Amino acid sequence: MGADREGGRRVRPVRAVAYAACGVVLLAGCASMPDRGDLRDVASTPRQDTQVRVFAMPPAKDASATDVVQGFLEALTSDDPDYETARKYLTAKAAEKWRPERSTTVLAGGPGTVVDPARGRDEAGDYSVTLTGTKVATVDAQQSYEPAEGEYQQPVHLTRNSETGQWRIDAPPNGVVMGKSDFQRNYVSVNKYYFASDGGAAEAADGAAEATAVADPVYVRRRVEPLAQAVRSLIDGPTSLLGPAVRSSFPAGTALAKHTTSLTPDEHSKLTVPLNGRAARAGAQGCAEMAAQLLYTLQSLTPAVDEVELRSGGERLCTLTDDGAEAIATRGSAERPDYLYFVDGKKRLVRLPSGGSSTAVEPVPGALGEGGTALRSVAVSRDEHTAAGVGLDARSLYVGSLVSSGSLGDPVLVSEGATEEERLTPPSWDTRGDLWIADRNPDDPRLLVLREGSGEPVQVGTPGLDGRVQAVRVAADGVRIALIVEKDGDRSLLIGRIDRGAKAGDPPTVRDLRSATPELEEVTAMSWAGDSRLVVVGRERGGVQQVGYVQVDGSAPEAAVPAALTGVKDIAASEDDRVPLVAYSEDGIVRLPSGTQWQKVSTGMAPVYPG
Repeated sequence: MGADREGGRRVRPVRAVAYAACGVVLLAGCASMPDRGDLRDVASTPRQDTQVRVFAMPPAKDASATDVVQGFLEALTSDDPDYETARKYLTAKAAEKWRPERSTTVLAGGPGTVVDPARGRDEAGDYSVTLTGTKVATVDAQQSYEPAEGEYQQPVHLTRNSETGQWRIDAPPNGVVMGKSDFQRNYVSVNKYYFASDGGAAEAADGAAEATAVADPVYVRRRVEPLAQAVRSLIDGPTSLLGPAVRSSFPAGTALAKHTTSLTPDEHSKLTVPLNGRAARAGAQGCAEMAAQLLYTLQSLTPAVDEVELRSGGERLCTLTDDGAEAIATRGSAERPDYLYFVDGKKRLVRLPSGGSSTAVEPVPGALGEGGTALRSVAVSRDEHTAAGVGLDARSLYVGSLVSSGSLGDPVLVSEGATEEERLTPPSWDTRGDLWIADRNPDDPRLLVLREGSGEPVQVGTPGLDGRVQAVRVAADGVRIALIVEKDGDRSLLIGRIDRGAKAGDPPTVRDLRSATPELEEVTAMSWAGDSRLVVVGRERGGVQQVGYVQVDGSAPEAAVPAALTGVKDIAASEDDRVPLVAYSEDGIVRLPSGTQWQKVSTGMAPVYPG
């Protein structure tokens, strides 16, 4: 802790105690780290050790104003549940009004301090400093992460108590502020799950509509009852960015039962969640949906939960296991594709099994696999019954069946762009069976959707879009869309929310576009690689090409970086991370089985999984 601190004028080092928990709670007799030493030593605690909690020390008697400021900043990075120690550096009135839960500001290197020359002397009655730094991100009151940039400047004022002579902060910074590495050590991303509300549900085997689970990533404090934090955040509802497109089955007013501060699964991986009386209003189906939301949310945080039981007023409401949750709602990360698809050397659509190590490539059934029309790029519907292909010159879009033979027919869309780079992008299917594509014609750039892959193309509204779309990928949840957008020679990855319209037949609109790769100057390829994660190919300004993962909110996920690969032209991933990553590089089609190096599969280009 304190590894990010810079620019501070520390007179004496602030110290802390880190306790190792025996089990889940802190117990007398557990081994503890020494209570002597600089906080920077404590900061080296491995991030993955969730059993270690770090607590800052309260202000020492007669601490200088400088020590009080630095101690307060250190306390912000500790594991106090309600920042109790940090509040001890504040005056009583300031401690009562300070609301750390409203925002967290993340700085590149941690907050520095600049002393106000007119109010920077300990012998004076007051003391002022300005916290400074370079902003990286903010986390709002809904725990939603958003990349940020620019300089951070926040005044902090101290006063000396006339009776005790002790310095205390009477004007603290807004919310919490800390450096990037402290944030990564203190916080963890969790996907809350809600249900798509636009009627775009998949159809179950019995013909009934099956809900689609949508991931809503938020950040919770890693070692401060993260399960209880995640449940509270889930019950509170979706973040404002996703809210218009999803619904929750928790009745209004639902909350964890009074005095519930922690949640712990039992030895059978079952978690009991006590709720207040409002939860009982949900009914049997509503309770099952609440349990599915809880189970999916908790599993994104820990693998130790595979069953949840909801209780209210001492009575069991319902119990749900993995199998039960899958019957209620589909998740992209749980839908394993049967095949990987790509365009072979004969410019036809071919496939090979997605699992295992087989390299037995076969043409797909139907006209697209016969080679009569040379293809440049392809997309396969999520049920793997239909495919779309863009012709070799990128001018024409064709749609054909993968389960029956027959002629390909006329193109369903033709671009008037002058060159291949000014014509059609690769297409993408959504979970409803609609086909998305962009026409890059500079005279008439458009994002288009074809209902069920046929009929007249409908132009998609893109308010706020600044640039020309170069690539399109719709998420498995049917709610989010990823776009590579080019402006002034730079290509960035933007994530937007799909608004399907209030009435059937309304043209869709992509709203609230946000950058997911603020640090990359050029993004050349991308693919969804999880419910809220993408894999991208890009480079930073002045850097070299790299392959990595990003979250939809623009944060960096805790995932291993793929092995280096040169000359990557395209990338393909499945939302199910058990399926290998695949790329089109200078070596042809290559794949990356878990824990190994890239392996060549075949010659060809434009690899895709369904979607």
